[in-house]
Amino acid sequence: QVQLVESGGGLVQVGGSLRLSCAASGRTFSSYAMGWFRQAPGKEREFVAGIMWNSGHTAYADSVKGRFTISRDNGKNTVYLQMNSLKPEDTAIYYCAADNLRLGIPLTSDKYDYWGQGTHVTVSS
Repeated sequence: QVQLVESGGGLVQVGGSLRLSCAASGRTFSSYAMGWFRQAPGKEREFVAGIMWNSGHTAYADSVKGRFTISRDNGKNTVYLQMNSLKPEDTAIYYCAADNLRLGIPLTSDKYDYWGQGTHVTVSS
């Protein structure tokens, strides 16, 4: 059982940067996979980036490779999403998610057990 709270969203110009944070509390496990998803109006929730809590192994959607970086701080029970070179198509609500007892990083939202409330990211042109 884990609770997730996202923060760091906001309004940014094209080419700018934002750093999202997801603070986890409650019962956490080193085997958890942590993921960032986003959902734009009229679209399904899509995978953005993920990380294995124990190993630090990461995965990224092709659309954000080279621009976004996911990381975690074990001591703070926090996962981050550093977003650089932002584009208008990055505009969405960004959600943090967690799934336990995984050997790999799930790429679909239905595989995750726990979700945060979401934080809005708007990239203006």
